[in-house]
Amino acid sequence: MRRLRIEHLTTYQFGTMVQLLPHKMLLRPREGHDIRIESARLNITPGCQMKWHRDVYGNSVCVADFHLMSATLQIANEVIIQHFDEAPMDFLLSPQAVNYPFAYDASEVANLLPYQTACYPADVPVVIQWVSQFRCAPQTIKTFDLLFSMNKAIANSFLYQVREMPGVQSPGETLRKRSGSCRDFATLFIEACRVLGLGAHFVSGYLHCPGTETGGGSTHAWSEVYLPGVGWKGFDSTSGLMTGADHIAVAVSRHPADVPPVSGSFNGPGGLLPSLFVGVKVSSI
Repeated sequence: MRRLRIEHLTTYQFGTMVQLLPHKMLLRPREGHDIRIESARLNITPGCQMKWHRDVYGNSVCVADFHLMSATLQIANEVIIQHFDEAPMDFLLSPQAVNYPFAYDASEVANLLPYQTACYPADVPVVIQWVSQFRCAPQTIKTFDLLFSMNKAIANSFLYQVREMPGVQSPGETLRKRSGSCRDFATLFIEACRVLGLGAHFVSGYLHCPGTETGGGSTHAWSEVYLPGVGWKGFDSTSGLMTGADHIAVAVSRHPADVPPVSGSFNGPGGLLPSLFVGVKVSSI
């Protein structure tokens, strides 16, 4: 078991007084057999009313309602967790899923259908073309060999770039540019899994690494694939590795654009562009 402290600071500077409208925050790690929260503290300035709920994916969501004008919005979140997933390769697939292609059990099909459906249907042909290099139909292939190969190919063949702009590149755009951010790489991997008939979803969270110990980190993104006998298994297409004790999941969704850490709006002068600062520190305790 490892203990980790996550410190996430988001600051908007508007340059003038504005009326803040409701903001939604997805900042609390997903608890389960692998992650337990010891303590959590969320401070928001200016003062607001915070309400919590779980969304359709089971993510923990905080909505802040503001009643004061302000020239600044600061969201400071600190969480201490216990992380137990230290052996990500210690599992066995169900016998029917060892080789691809395979069929999901009838009891799982209805629930998995949304996660097998492409979010970018116009890009399906180019994704199919890219995926074709990893298997020779109709021959079978080891399921994990196929997934590992795709995951490694994205990490090794595409240029990683930090993109400050909101939103996600489509898979076709990532394939054309041969570059992208972690969320773009995860999106390509998810859509590749879906054209193969596999259930996959997007994960937003944090990564613990040497760079985050000093506060130089940011939020991270990866994907999970549903595999019989294992359940949702994580693949990080930025590193080409499977997820483990260094990955802290916060939110999952079918569509990669649905779970930004902070989202909201404001009323102010036309054309006003606020400045944004985001600092993330993930450190061992």
